[in-house]
Amino acid sequence: MSEVRFRSWAITHTGAKRAHNEDAIVDRPDLGLWAVADGAGGHQAGEVASGMICEALEAIPAALSAAELLAQVRLSIGNMHVALQDLAHERGPGVQMASTVVVLMARGEHFACLWAGDSRAYLLRDGVMLQLTRDHSLVQEMLDAGMIGPQEAVSHPRRNVITRAVGVDLEQFELDKVSGRLEAGDRFLLCSDGLCNTLPEELMIELLAGGVEAPPAQAMIAQALALNATDNISAVVVEVV
Repeated sequence: MSEVRFRSWAITHTGAKRAHNEDAIVDRPDLGLWAVADGAGGHQAGEVASGMICEALEAIPAALSAAELLAQVRLSIGNMHVALQDLAHERGPGVQMASTVVVLMARGEHFACLWAGDSRAYLLRDGVMLQLTRDHSLVQEMLDAGMIGPQEAVSHPRRNVITRAVGVDLEQFELDKVSGRLEAGDRFLLCSDGLCNTLPEELMIELLAGGVEAPPAQAMIAQALALNATDNISAVVVEVV
C-alpha cells in the first residue's frame, strides 16, 4: 500500500442497567492511536482509573515515529499503573483503583496491539473475524486448563474476574503485545467486555462489516442496548482505507 489512511468510529455508553460509565475511549486517527479502558473499583473509582489512562494516551504528541509511539504508550500506561496504586493507597485500606486497557497503534503498513485485562481487539479481514487479544481472566485460565468448555465460559458466573489490570497489585506488571501487517479493507474492533459479552459473534461480524451509512461502532452499541446490555459498553472501529 503506497499510502495508508484510517477511518474510525468510536462510542461509549453506560448501558441499559448501570448508573455510571466506567469505560473510557481514545480515538486519534491523526496519531494512529486508539484505545478502550474499562475501569473497576466501585464508588466512581473505576471511571477515575479508566479516565486517567485515556487522558495520558490523549496527551501523547503527534510527531512521533512508530517506535517512539510504542515506547510512549508503554511508558504512559506504566506511569498510570503506579499513579493508580498511589491514589488507591491515599484513599484508604482496601481501596482498589484499576482498569483494563486495550490499545491499537497503526503506522505505515504495520499495526501493534497492547493490552491488560479482558477488553478485546478483533480484526475483520476478508469476512473472517479474528480475536487478536487473549483475556487476562479467570475464565480464560480455566479454558486453557481444559476445566470448562467455550459454551460454559460464555455464561460462567465468574467470567468478570480478571487476573491483570492497570493499577492492580502484581509482582510484575506488563502489557501483552501482538503485531502484524495491515491490508486494505481491514477493520479493527476494540471493545470492553460489556459489548463482546452481549453481542453474539455472528452479529459482531455482521455489524463490523457494515457500511458508512450505518457506522459500525454506533450500530454495535445500538444492538447491545437492544439486547439489554447489563454492563457499560464501548466500541472503537478502525478501518484501513
